[in-house]
Amino acid sequence: MAPPGCAHPAQPCTASAAPDRTISTPADDRWREVEHADRVFTPALTDMATRIATLLRARGETVAVAEGSAGGLISATLLSVPGASAYYIGGAIVYTAAAGRALMAGPIEVPRGMRGATEEFARYLAQSAAAKMAATWGIGEAGAAGPANPYGDPAGHAWVAVSGPSDATRHILTGLDGRTDNMIAFAIAALTLLVDTLESPARP
Repeated sequence: MAPPGCAHPAQPCTASAAPDRTISTPADDRWREVEHADRVFTPALTDMATRIATLLRARGETVAVAEGSAGGLISATLLSVPGASAYYIGGAIVYTAAAGRALMAGPIEVPRGMRGATEEFARYLAQSAAAKMAATWGIGEAGAAGPANPYGDPAGHAWVAVSGPSDATRHILTGLDGRTDNMIAFAIAALTLLVDTLESPARP
């Protein structure tokens, strides 16, 4: 009897006779969009990622992320730099209250009456990310990418925060309706805040 995948018992049989389960390569049409990664990783995001990598490596420091409306883009940008494991600890997408309870609860007390998409919430996310993952710095982001959220915040509204040796928060109001445009803007704002904090002369 011929082995599975072989046409005849007398013929040599190799692994190539088995069904091909190889993932398609970038040459295939299904991967054509890979050629346009710069549509996601804009020059501003790439610049922020490179500057953060340089600053954190020089200091031997690390960062963790808890983001909401940016949808993982802050973490993805940090990870786009080769060797990111030297400073990037990990990240969480905290998009619902259930996610917040499951991923962030524990080391930092939840402020009474806190709601999403506020300065307080972004600060809590930054502090919790740093504490949960034992990172030098935590980044928090909370906003409304679009449409307006249930609290009445308009599309393009967000708060970003950094927590670590020094803390900082910043409000963003883009005036944009496009959901993906706002996600990119929120990520840029969060990463810019970290760069500004790292480069601040007042930093301890």
